[in-house]
Amino acid sequence: MSHKNIKSITNPKLKLEILTTEEVRKIHEATLRIIEHVGVRFPSTRALEIWESHGATIDREKKIVRAKGDLIEAALATCPPVYSLAARDPEQDLPLDGNHVFLGTDGCGVEVIDLETSQKRTSCLRDVGEIARVADETEEVAFHWVAVSAQDMPAEARGLYEIKAVWENSTKHVQTESIYNVHEAQAAIEMAAAIAGGKEGLRRRPVLSMMQCTAPPLGHDGGSLDAALIAAEHGVPTGFMTMASCLTTGPVTLAGNLAVGNAEVIAATALLQLASPGAPVFYAAAQTASDLRTGAYTGGGPEDYLFGAATNVLADFYNIPLSMGSFATGAKDPNWQAGVDGSLSTFMAGIVMSDMLLGCGFLHGSRIWSYAEMLMDCEIFSIIHRMMQGIEVNEETLALDAIATVGPGGHYLAQKHTRNHMRELFIPQFMDRRPYSEWEKKHDDGRDWATAKARRILKEHQPEVLDEKLSRELDRMIKSVEKQTIGDPLTG
Repeated sequence: MSHKNIKSITNPKLKLEILTTEEVRKIHEATLRIIEHVGVRFPSTRALEIWESHGATIDREKKIVRAKGDLIEAALATCPPVYSLAARDPEQDLPLDGNHVFLGTDGCGVEVIDLETSQKRTSCLRDVGEIARVADETEEVAFHWVAVSAQDMPAEARGLYEIKAVWENSTKHVQTESIYNVHEAQAAIEMAAAIAGGKEGLRRRPVLSMMQCTAPPLGHDGGSLDAALIAAEHGVPTGFMTMASCLTTGPVTLAGNLAVGNAEVIAATALLQLASPGAPVFYAAAQTASDLRTGAYTGGGPEDYLFGAATNVLADFYNIPLSMGSFATGAKDPNWQAGVDGSLSTFMAGIVMSDMLLGCGFLHGSRIWSYAEMLMDCEIFSIIHRMMQGIEVNEETLALDAIATVGPGGHYLAQKHTRNHMRELFIPQFMDRRPYSEWEKKHDDGRDWATAKARRILKEHQPEVLDEKLSRELDRMIKSVEKQTIGDPLTG
C-alpha cells in the first residue's frame, strides 16, 4: 500500500528576514572574489578540462581552478529554477517550486539503535530497507536519503545496494549521497532508468537524485565530481553540500563561513551547467560550528539554526532549490537536546521555505540512526507545519454565531462549529499530556511510543513491491559493477 498524503509546509503565513538584500549581495561578491583569486580545488581530469575549455585558469599540479565572476554568473543563469523529484508512485512526486518544504531522512549513518534490543550496532543492508519501509508509511517523510550505510555489502557497489533496497521498500523519491565514482554513477543511472522506463523516461521523471559533499575548505572529491557530471548529463537532479565548519574548515565568523561554503557549492554547480546547460541542480548545505573546547563537529547550536535560514536566502538569490541539513543534533539519545536542535533548526529552515529538509532520525552528528528519534522528529515537523499555517481570520473562524449561542458561562463542546473545526487542532502522538498519576504508574514516554509504532509499521506495512523481473535486472547491474571494479584504480 502506498501513502498519497505527503505532508509539506506550503506557502506559510509566517515570515523571517535573516539577511538583507545588501548583505546577500556582499556575500555573493565575496564568493566570486574567492573563486577568482583564491580558487577551488577540482581533482578531476574531466572537470579541469571543462573549466579550461571555458577560459578558467587551471593549476594542473594543485588541481585548483580560478574562474572570473562573469563566467560563474553566466553558468548559474542556465540553472532551472523549478522542477520535480519523481517517485515510483507519481502521486508522490515532489514539486521543487519554492512553495513547498519537504522532509527527508538523513544519511549516511554507520550505526543503528536496534529496534528489538535497543543496543547500538553497526548498520547493514537490512537496516536500509527497514528504515525505508517505516519512512514509506510516515506521511511527514516525503523522500528518502539513504539513511544508513550497508556495511555488510562490498564497498565498490554499496551505494547501489542501498538505493535498490530503498526502491524495494518504498514508492517515494530516492536521493542518495553514497555514489562516489564513475562506475557506480553509471550503474545508478541505468538502475534509475529501468525504474523510470528508459533514459528519456528518467529525464522526464527523475526517480533518483544525487547529492555530493564538498571537501572543505574550498575543495571537492574527484570521484564525486565525475559522478555528478554523469548524473547531470542524464538529467538526474544533482547538488553539492557544503559542511564548512566555523573554526576548522571555515572561518570562525558566520559570514566568512557562508562565503567559503557558497564558493564550494556555486563553483561546482557552475561546472555542471558548463558541462550540461539546463541540468536540474540544487544547492545543499549543512554548515555548522566546531566546538571551542574540542574542535569537534557540534551537530547543533545557534550557528546551525542561522545557517539553515541564511543558506536558503542564498539559494533563492541563485534561483535554485535548496536541500538543507536540518534536525542536526550532537545528542547521543532522543532527549531534550535532540528536541531543541530539531525544533529550532527545522523552524528556521522551514520559515524561509527551504525546499528539502534533511536529518530526521539521526543522533550523534548524523552517525547513529534511531527509529524513535525519526518518528519524534516527524512530530516536530508536524508542529512546525501547523505553526506555519498561522492564524486564519474570517467570518467563519471568528465564530461569532457560536459565541452568541453559548453566551457567558457556557461551553463549546456541543456546538456544530466545534465539530466542524475540531480536527484542525494539533493532536500529538508522542508528547505526554496524560494526568501525572497515569504517568507515575507507567513511567513511559514518547521514546517508548515511537519505538512501538516503528515496530508496528515493520510488522504490518507492505509497500508496493518492485516487479520481480525488474528487481533481478537491478541485481544484474549491481553485480556487473562489482566485477568491473575489482582492481580498478578509480575505486581504490
